[in-house]
Amino acid sequence: MGYFLKTNKLALIGVVLIVILILFALLAPLIATYPQDVYEQMHLENKLLPPSFDHYFGTDEMGRDIFSRVLFGTRISFEIGVIAISLSILIGVPLGLIAGYFGGWIDEVIMRICDIFLSFPSLLLAIAIVALLGPSISNMMIAIALSWWPWYTRLIRSQAISVKERGFVEAAKSMGVSPFRIILRHVFPNSLSPVIVQASMDFGSIILTAASLSFLGLGAQAPTPEWGLMISIGRNFFLTSWWYVTIPGMFILLTVMAFNFLGDGLRDYLDPKIRDL
Repeated sequence: MGYFLKTNKLALIGVVLIVILILFALLAPLIATYPQDVYEQMHLENKLLPPSFDHYFGTDEMGRDIFSRVLFGTRISFEIGVIAISLSILIGVPLGLIAGYFGGWIDEVIMRICDIFLSFPSLLLAIAIVALLGPSISNMMIAIALSWWPWYTRLIRSQAISVKERGFVEAAKSMGVSPFRIILRHVFPNSLSPVIVQASMDFGSIILTAASLSFLGLGAQAPTPEWGLMISIGRNFFLTSWWYVTIPGMFILLTVMAFNFLGDGLRDYLDPKIRDL
């Protein structure tokens, strides 16, 4: 893997950016210059100050330090990404394995349910679910997971259909191994690579979707330092205080770009046809 990262510069850039962002998320309480500004603290005498040595990213309309809030926003965005991806995989992967391995009417029912969910754009479906459940970060994560799981079901179903025809699976069947044991011991491990690649690329997209929902007022609520919410509030001051919108937007851009680079690199590394070139 180390050699592959040396030869794939974009994947290396993605890994470096992700490591930096993870460090920001983990060390936010230590790095933040004004941690008291993250939530309730206000300093109206310092509102909308431009970037300076005292406030690296400037201040917002409440005089709060944007650098500190963006750091804690990194932690929130990564939590949303991890939980939403995990929920999507926990729902989608077992259903895809069952559909691909057993086939027949089970496959037909699961795939038709997937088609119903996929008939709606994922963002529109997430908006509808959050509107039904109520705006909050937890409901937003549930909504994203419910709009994302069919992609993992379809992906791992196609892998399971291919793997179940291989010789080692047929040998396990001839020895009387139970179907669910075959799925867990043979089909699932050999179908996992595309899921890993897809999850790494979806991570950035889910963070972008979460920011979009917060921007629309359906996700994080003030004073939570979530990037999309910061942009939503900051757009009212964009003409006079460009940093309020630009800096959280740059963090979203870097995060999405980093995970796309990582996903492309993982796809190349896990594909033996490409890796052996």
